[in-house]
Amino acid sequence: MLKIYHNPRCRKSREGLDYLAGKTDKYEIVDYLKIGISAPEVLEIASKMGEAPSNLVRTQEDYYKKELKGRDINEDEWASILSKNPRLIQRPMIVTEYKAVLAQPPEKMDNLL
Repeated sequence: MLKIYHNPRCRKSREGLDYLAGKTDKYEIVDYLKIGISAPEVLEIASKMGEAPSNLVRTQEDYYKKELKGRDINEDEWASILSKNPRLIQRPMIVTEYKAVLAQPPEKMDNLL
């Protein structure tokens, strides 16, 4: 079963969900801003992408610019920061049992479908 980590207020995330819905109806929407996301979950998703958690950060967010930019932060700390501040996570993320992609652009999810 596919999972899409989705923010309904984000244009890119909505585009990703629309693209996914046009390809399959076998997916689960994870509204991670409402239900939260744990640090281990961030680490697992990043690992499935072959990325470090720091590569999932939305660097255009004010919180990042004011509080985090330029700091020496290890990857476990990034996972914790993203868990506590899920708005910093790029989206949409499409996750399967073994792989994940950041679907920007949405066509990147074709690698999982």
